[in-house]
Amino acid sequence: MTRRVLPYRVPREDVVTAEPWRLVVEDGELALPEALPDWDYHMDVHVRRAVRVDLDRARRESGLPTGAALVLSAVWTATGSNLSGPAQRVRLTEAGEAAVQFDFRLPGADLGGLLLLDTALLLAERRSDARPSAPWRAGSVLWSDRESLRLQGDAPQFPMAVIDFSRTSFPDGAAWHLQISGGLESATMGALLLLVNERNTVTATAFQNAAAPRPADRVVLSAVYADAARILIEHALAHDDFAEDADFPEGSLGATLLALFDQLFPDQSITDVRLRHSQSPVLFASDLQAAVKIFEVSA
Repeated sequence: MTRRVLPYRVPREDVVTAEPWRLVVEDGELALPEALPDWDYHMDVHVRRAVRVDLDRARRESGLPTGAALVLSAVWTATGSNLSGPAQRVRLTEAGEAAVQFDFRLPGADLGGLLLLDTALLLAERRSDARPSAPWRAGSVLWSDRESLRLQGDAPQFPMAVIDFSRTSFPDGAAWHLQISGGLESATMGALLLLVNERNTVTATAFQNAAAPRPADRVVLSAVYADAARILIEHALAHDDFAEDADFPEGSLGATLLALFDQLFPDQSITDVRLRHSQSPVLFASDLQAAVKIFEVSA
């Protein structure tokens, strides 16, 4: 096990007692799972946890004076959107033991990919009277932990909107349209938009029920995701600079497409797949159906 070595004293791990994160749902709450397979960008993530801190020990074992102010902070990071921010922050100035209840909701539109939840006990402010071995900079980490929640499941990993296609240039009878704009260097969140036709009630209802889909909804969602995957891979293959050795910025469309390609074709090269798409598009379409496991829906 790797342990980070800091240039100052820190307290023992057991000065903080942190209960596991809990996911708050309509019917109550449950232990934070490894993944939310039915998550989409319209679904906020509401979490909570209780944390207790032995403040006297934390200060003493760090070499801090009795009155040193500390902060217990929760920060979130979403790898899919490349966004992060503070979720909740509590200043601790008292003596003895402090009990903190973290409870916050993260907007689904800001999330995607892997959601990281970092909890940390920090020095609240700069200390000019610190001992040589004690932390003195504001924000010095005395304790921390990290939990993660994977949001990449059967839900779309880009923004979506439900609109009336009759008011657009799209065919009235189409059920959905995946819009791609910008180059491979563009940010994914700004380059992709899934539009769902509100007049197609079967599809619109399936997305409305995405947090808890019925069997019929899962079939529709599977068809949409398979079609979106096909469009994205074909869009990527059409770019000559889409290659294994490409160095796309993190959070860019190119990086997202590379990740999708690796997920769908883990043992194949981009050159081979591009060639098959060019020479036998019908076989390629079947390969893609198999890769996305279309209609393999759970009850």
